[in-house]
Amino acid sequence: MWAYAARRVIIGILLLLTLSFVTFVLFFAGPADQAKLACGRQCTQEQIADTERALGYDKPVHEQWAHFAKGIVAGRDFPADKAAREAAPEIVTHCAAPCLGYSQNYATTVNSLLKEYAPISISLALVAVVIWLFFGVMLGIIAAVTKGSILDRGIVGLTLVVYAFPTFFIGIFFLKYVVVKWGIFDYPYYISIADGGVWSWLSNLLLPATTLALVFLASYVRMTRAFVLESLGEDYIRTAKAKGLNSRTVLFKHGLRAALTPLVTMTGIDFGTLLGGAIITESVFAYPGLGLLTVQSADAWDLPTVVGIVLVAGAFVILMNIIVDIAYAFIDPRVRLG
Repeated sequence: MWAYAARRVIIGILLLLTLSFVTFVLFFAGPADQAKLACGRQCTQEQIADTERALGYDKPVHEQWAHFAKGIVAGRDFPADKAAREAAPEIVTHCAAPCLGYSQNYATTVNSLLKEYAPISISLALVAVVIWLFFGVMLGIIAAVTKGSILDRGIVGLTLVVYAFPTFFIGIFFLKYVVVKWGIFDYPYYISIADGGVWSWLSNLLLPATTLALVFLASYVRMTRAFVLESLGEDYIRTAKAKGLNSRTVLFKHGLRAALTPLVTMTGIDFGTLLGGAIITESVFAYPGLGLLTVQSADAWDLPTVVGIVLVAGAFVILMNIIVDIAYAFIDPRVRLG
């Protein structure tokens, strides 16, 4: 078991290194003048040259990536130019490992930005995944056990209708009607558990999390229904029924467990993707999460921040895939041999 987990972790680290190199090259080897974009339109050529040295853009791309990779392991000091640091030590900013770079636009390290914005995206993703898993699996089971009935067709049809609406439409609908017109909820804004307690944290996350959950709900209802129906048609299920086990035990102990493996895969990938930021939902609700930070950084051409967000999002997806692989080993021990 430990050897299986170690192999998945090593593969994940190699994937993350590859992702960092490819992302870095794609963003920093382009034709645009990165120093000029970082400095601003009103900068003189001398100021642009100073910015280029300070951020390390005067080095070849492979050297820039090597310094970046070293900063992840050992940390870095900014400005990147050693002479500039020695000439003015009071302006030196230390970025502790794992250092993801320095944002000229925000005048702080990318790590500091992620530390500020990431908790909002993580909270939003956590609440959303609980909502869509609970209702998706529950409605999928109901649809499976009532196969062919009006209830089955109604559940599948309704979830598909909801799935057809884009995320921004659902979010704006909630804001316009549920918040403004009907007054069921106050206007949501993020508040941490430390500042407002669990209830304030959860109640303010409910609408944006539901907006996200509704987008994923239809696929989980359909997948759960299909997997449960497939497992209920297996020989061992008929054997369990022949032994006299009641329908509830057969469904939840035998049928549903067999359907968990593909659902775990879906949940891991979707959750890992959301941890990188829900761009549209966070923009609609003005939640200062990684999604909103991505939009603002891309608009300002803040490449170090964009690269940092891409790597964090990729790390979340890779981490969730590792967790899913290890979870497989518990659900189905046969995968340990793979």
